[in-house]
Amino acid sequence: MSDTQEGARERVGLIGLGIIGAVWAQHYQAAGVLAATWNRTSRPGVPAPAADPAAVARAASVVHIVVSDPPAVEGVLAALEAELGPRHLVLQSTTIDPKSSGRFAERVRARGASYVEAPFMGSRPAAEQRKIVFLTGGAPDLVPRAHALLGLLAATRRHVGTHSSAAALKLAFNLQVAIQMEGICESLSLARQLGVSDDDFFRTLETTVLWSGFHGAKEPKLRKRDFSPQFSVKNMLKDIRLATELGRAGSTPLGAAVRDRLEQADRHGLSAQDMSALIEIL
Repeated sequence: MSDTQEGARERVGLIGLGIIGAVWAQHYQAAGVLAATWNRTSRPGVPAPAADPAAVARAASVVHIVVSDPPAVEGVLAALEAELGPRHLVLQSTTIDPKSSGRFAERVRARGASYVEAPFMGSRPAAEQRKIVFLTGGAPDLVPRAHALLGLLAATRRHVGTHSSAAALKLAFNLQVAIQMEGICESLSLARQLGVSDDDFFRTLETTVLWSGFHGAKEPKLRKRDFSPQFSVKNMLKDIRLATELGRAGSTPLGAAVRDRLEQADRHGLSAQDMSALIEIL
C-alpha cells in the first residue's frame, strides 16, 4: 500500500487556516480524510468547521497544527489537550524554536498521544501544487504514519532526526530565504537605478548559476509589484527574530540586518504583504 493510500485511512483535524492551512484543508478534503477545521478568527466557506480546538481533537485521529507562532501553538494545545489520547497523532507545522518543540512534545506525550514536528519549506503556490517539502522530526516509529498523511499534501517528506532538529533546521533555512529575498531586492533595485530593464535583469540572471526556483517564484511579483502574500513580511519577521535570538552573539550578522529591514517594512504598513515587498522600502 502506498503512503498516500495509508494516509487516506486517517481522520484529520486541521487547526490554522491561514495562507497555507487553507490550501491544506482543500487537499485533505479532496482526499476524503478531513474531519474538522478550526481557525482563531472565523473564515467563511471553510470546510468542516468545528466550534473549538477540543471539538477538532474529538473528531480526528490526527491533529495538524499550522498557526502563527509558539504562543499560538501553546494556546491550541491548552484548548485541546484534555481530549488527546493514545489514538492521536499531533503534527506540528508552525515554525517554532527547538525549546518550544521539546516542551510541546512532552505536553502531548503526557496525554498518551504521539507528536511529530513537521515544519515545511515552500509558500502558497508550492502548497497548491503539492511541491512543498516537509522536514519531520520525532521518534522513528512515528515516521511511517506521519509521512503517509503528509503524502496527501506533498511528494517530499524528509525525516531529519528529533523534533528539535526539525524545528532548528527550519529556522536555519528561513534565515537563508530572508537573506536571499533582501539580496534579490537590492540587486534588482540597483539595476533599475542604473537603467537596466527588468527583462535584461531576469533573462540574463536566468542563464547564470545564480538562478534558482526562488528567483522564478518572486520574479512576477517584483516585476508587477504584486505583493499579495505567499509568505508574508510578518511571518518571516517572526521567524528571523527567533533565528537571530537563538544564534550566538555575532553569528548571524546578515540575519540581524534583514531582521531590521523586515521591521522597517512592518513599520511602513507592509506586514501583511509578501516578503518581496521589501523592495518597496529601498
